[in-house]
This record gives sequence, C-alpha cells and structure tokens, in this order.
Amino acid sequence: MNLAQILARSARIFPERPALLVGSRCMHTYAGLAARSARLAGYLRHNLGLEAGERVAICMSNCPEYLECLYGVLWAGLVVVPVTAKLHPREACYILGNAEARLACVSADLAGGLAGALAETGSGLPLLVPGDGHYTRAVSALAIPVQERAPDDLAWLFYTSGTTGQPKGVMLSHRNLLAMTSCFFMDVDPVAKEDAVVYAAPLSHGAGLYSFPYVLRGCRHVIPESGGFEPDELIGLSQSVGRLAMFAAPTMVRRLVERVKRSGAAPSGFQTIIYGGGPMYAEDIQEALEVMGARFVQIYGQGESPMSITVLSRTVLAERADPAWAARVASVGVAQALVEVRIVDAAGRIVANDEVGEVVVRGEPVMSGYWRNPAASAAALRDGWLWTGDMGAMDSHGFVTLKDRSKDLIISGGSNIYPREVEEALLTHPAVRESAVIGRKDADWGEVVVAFVVLEEGAEGIGPVDLDRHCLTRIARFKRPKDYRFVASLPKNNYGKVLKTSLRQMLDGSSAI
Repeated sequence: MNLAQILARSARIFPERPALLVGSRCMHTYAGLAARSARLAGYLRHNLGLEAGERVAICMSNCPEYLECLYGVLWAGLVVVPVTAKLHPREACYILGNAEARLACVSADLAGGLAGALAETGSGLPLLVPGDGHYTRAVSALAIPVQERAPDDLAWLFYTSGTTGQPKGVMLSHRNLLAMTSCFFMDVDPVAKEDAVVYAAPLSHGAGLYSFPYVLRGCRHVIPESGGFEPDELIGLSQSVGRLAMFAAPTMVRRLVERVKRSGAAPSGFQTIIYGGGPMYAEDIQEALEVMGARFVQIYGQGESPMSITVLSRTVLAERADPAWAARVASVGVAQALVEVRIVDAAGRIVANDEVGEVVVRGEPVMSGYWRNPAASAAALRDGWLWTGDMGAMDSHGFVTLKDRSKDLIISGGSNIYPREVEEALLTHPAVRESAVIGRKDADWGEVVVAFVVLEEGAEGIGPVDLDRHCLTRIARFKRPKDYRFVASLPKNNYGKVLKTSLRQMLDGSSAI
C-alpha cells in the first residue's frame, strides 16, 4: 500500500474539511490538498519522467508547500528524502548525491544557496521552487491516481545527523511508516477530528512523520506564519485555532512552558504536546505539568525506528499519587505496541531489572537498513534487533530509563558515570538554566567530568564552589564535575539537541562556542 492513500482516503471522506492553514487562515480543504498533490505527482511522473522508487529531496523551511511536496512525491510512487533546512548547502549536496536524487523541492529562502553549491559540484540536478513558474506548472499538471507500491518498498530515506561522520541514509518503507502511524493511535494519542496539528518543529524530522495520523483523522494542519517556533505565536494559535497538538523537542517545551507561566495565558487551547528527540529532564517535565496540566506525552525513537520505541503516556504523567511517579516521570516509558524492547549486554544477553545495558528494539517500524551501506547495516541490525547505541535500564514493570548514548559514557577511575545523571543534578540548582556534561581525558583517572553550564539571567555570582556543593548533596562524590565551563549558550543542532561533539572540540581547543 502506498502511504499517500491516506490523503486520498481523507479527501474522499472529508472533501470540504479544512486541511491546510497558514496561521488561522485556511489555504486548502482536503479535496484541494489532494488535488494539488495528485497534479504534482502527475508532473513528476509524466512531465519529468521520474520512475517509481526514484528519490526526490525536499529541502524546505516549514511552509504550506512542504506538505504538498511530501504527499505529491509519495503519491507518485517516489521516495521522499527529507533534508534539514539548516544544513550548509554543501552538506545538503552530499545527501542529494548519496541518495542519487533526481529532483529537489526547495523553498525560496534556500534555493540560491543550494543552486550555488550544486553548481560547484557540476550537478545539473533540477530544483522545484514554490512561487516560481516551474512550480506553478507542476501543481497545474494532469493529475494521476495514487501509484501502487508494495508494503516493503522504500518510502522515506532519512539521513542521520552525521555527528560522528558522514550521515547515513535510513531506509523506511511504507510498512514501517504505517506501523509507526498505528503505534501513534494505540500508544500516543487517539486524535479527534477537531484537533489541529501545528508544525513549529522542522517538518523534515518527527513533525513531518507525525503528519500521517492527523491526515488519517482529517484534522487541520497549521503552518505558523513565522514558519517556526515562537511561543507567543503558538499561544495565540491555541486560542484562535484551538485544540492544538504539536511535536516538540524538550528545549522547545521548556521555552513554551516558561512563556505560558510568565504571561499567565490559559493553556486550555493546547490539546496534546508530544515531546522527544532528546533528554527531557525530570525537573522540566514536572514544571510543565504544574503549569500546563496533563497535556504531555513523551515518545522515544530514532530515525532507525521512527518515533516508535517507547512511550510515556499522558495518563502515567498525570498519576502523581503513584509511589513510582517520580521515577517514571524521569523515564521514557514502556515499549510501544508494535515493538519489543530489551536491555542487553555487549553479547546480546538480557540484563537484570534495573541494570544498565544497551537498548535494543525489533518490530514493524524498524528500518530495513542503511542506504547502500551494508557494513553499517550489519553493525546496527543483528539477529533482527536494532542496536540503538543508547544505554538504559528497565524496571520490573517495563519502564525504560535512558542513561546516555554509549559513546557518551564517562569512565573515571574504573567507575561508570552517565552524563545525564550529573546534568539532572545540576539542573535542580535554581541558578542553572542548562547543562551538558562530557568526559575529558586524564592521565590519572582515564577521564574526568567536565560540565558546561548556562546560568539563569542575573545569576552571574554563582561559581564552581556553589555548584560543587550542590552536586554533593545529590550525587556520589566521584560523579561530580572536576571542571565547570560557564557559557552563554550550548551548541545545538536544528532540532534542539546539544552537540556534544562541538563541546569536545572546544575542550580540544579546535573550536569555540
């Protein structure tokens, strides 16, 4: 089944229902969105001569045409290659070349830079830019039916962040993404037709993947006027559009909660806030629940098992009377319905409850492998299990608590230290806004703990002695930082994840924040 059938289905059932909004202004009904996607699909297949299974990149800032292109490419039986809008054009060119893309759909703000980078490489890759005559012809072409695809045919070629080398293309099939969508309804949120999903996070990542369940339910899809994450704008949309749902990185959740708290705005217009893509610290989610109520759901996934490893439900987050609540709030929840999750040692043996090992997962949403990279595929997929590279522990009820990426583990004096627990301790200090912990090589200890700290405004008088004293009341002495670096901000990727590679380079003297 071609995943684009979900849009065709909703267009038949709910033709006049509002589908695509910019701010609170409706641009397309479901019938209109489906018609434009079908015409774009016809242009790709018949006018450009693209064949089933060929790759089309989407390198766009969040804009209404993103969804047209996403569903148009799928409708044509082609493969979507989502490219992060904040990449350097040369980085984007690497992805386009590696994927052997036949076309790139590019928003106008990115077209010049990408065209220049492609010219440097001698590539003649055509660009389709919303707003120009080429795009106008494309969405006015002869429409075609949804093209047949087999369940295991490639649908989505997602490139990893590449923080440890060149990015790898994660191969996700129509079956994988339909399984992910099924998990959403079973585990994350049932979704009502009155809901409106707002795309404040990049559509090239989880926000775009989560368009599928909302299309199936015939919901409204809202592109903010700003095209991105602006807390005041989202608060306004929650009031004017109502029943707002969104996917957000933890850093975005924190900023939104702070703004709601300071403004005194009613949170009632927010229906569901799904967070993931990085660590959500216990202090932050507890405050979010206090300020905005039981509107939150956490998911844990990877590009290799998109959005679909574990879930921490709205119900569990709301159960403050449960004696295990504090521990569960700090977890990433339990396995989603269509996957199995284990914690294993280096040999693949299941470890005891509450012992730390690597998180592995298998099930319907898990990728088939990396694009034209058999060695990486073999390393990640073993005996049917995806080895995530994340370290965690599982309790007797199946709740998984992540520690860190295996590569971020600090071994000091023969003892394992997980940066996240040190970061959690630092964040309980009222003067600490953000923290990130890494290891530094040491002749005596092997590694020592280094903490990068962003202080709250007006807390400049806080120093290492204060934070050291604070840590000693919360974590073992050997885990406390041996060095504190106070910085104005932490380096992050476009999705809000702290780039620890950049912090290590700073320690090496090869870069500065």
